[in-house]
Amino acid sequence: MYFGFQNISITYKKHPILENINMEFAKGRLTTIIGPNGCGKSSLLKTVSRVVSPSAGAVIFQDKPIQEYAPKELAKKIAYLPQIHTSPKDITIWTLVSYGRYPYKKFASGLVEQDYLAIEETLLLTGLKSIEHRLLNSLSGGELQRAWIAMTICQQSEILLLDEPITYLDVGYQVEVLELIRELGKRLKITVIMVLHDINFTARYSDFVYVLKDGRVYNYGTPDEIIDGKKMKEVFHIGSQIIFDEKNCCPVIIPEKLT
Repeated sequence: MYFGFQNISITYKKHPILENINMEFAKGRLTTIIGPNGCGKSSLLKTVSRVVSPSAGAVIFQDKPIQEYAPKELAKKIAYLPQIHTSPKDITIWTLVSYGRYPYKKFASGLVEQDYLAIEETLLLTGLKSIEHRLLNSLSGGELQRAWIAMTICQQSEILLLDEPITYLDVGYQVEVLELIRELGKRLKITVIMVLHDINFTARYSDFVYVLKDGRVYNYGTPDEIIDGKKMKEVFHIGSQIIFDEKNCCPVIIPEKLT
């Protein structure tokens, strides 16, 4: 297995959150995990960062459990951006992006030429070069999230995990951030795994979708296979009309109250 979750179960205070989760992620594909609130989506991603320890099963990377990798070694391969992230507001975008070079730094050493080149390249790729010296507390929501994504890109990992990357952003910034994620995934040929709540954005930007419900994998497939009235009713308890977006070649859901 390239990367995935193998028989993962998570328990919190004897209460099962996830049970026997199996997911496999193809290299270079953008996959989104969706499901109702509280179904364990974020907890699942936290097993990769080791913030959450599964009660059973393992996270697998290149056919080995991630516990067999040293933390810095794993960080060179997998970058994780949690839903809630904080940093000093009086640092610049450049400084935040430079934190992505941490896995490559030797003990008590500073940045080297390779790090500066990676930072410069990342700022250019993410469209932040012209504002690299601005403080974080002066940024809009979209600019700030772009800066955080740039920090993870600067790790030069081959897998990028994003937990709700568009939370708290207005719709304009949501589109901007998701377009950036998709563009970077294709250009850098990295594997992107996101947790999202918005079904229509999931359909528009994903190559593949996993659906969680009641702590288990309910279904998986392409957006065309996943977004239908029956599944929306069973997972999200809503009625729906499904139409096809010809421009973006994806299904669009119009939610309705169940009658």
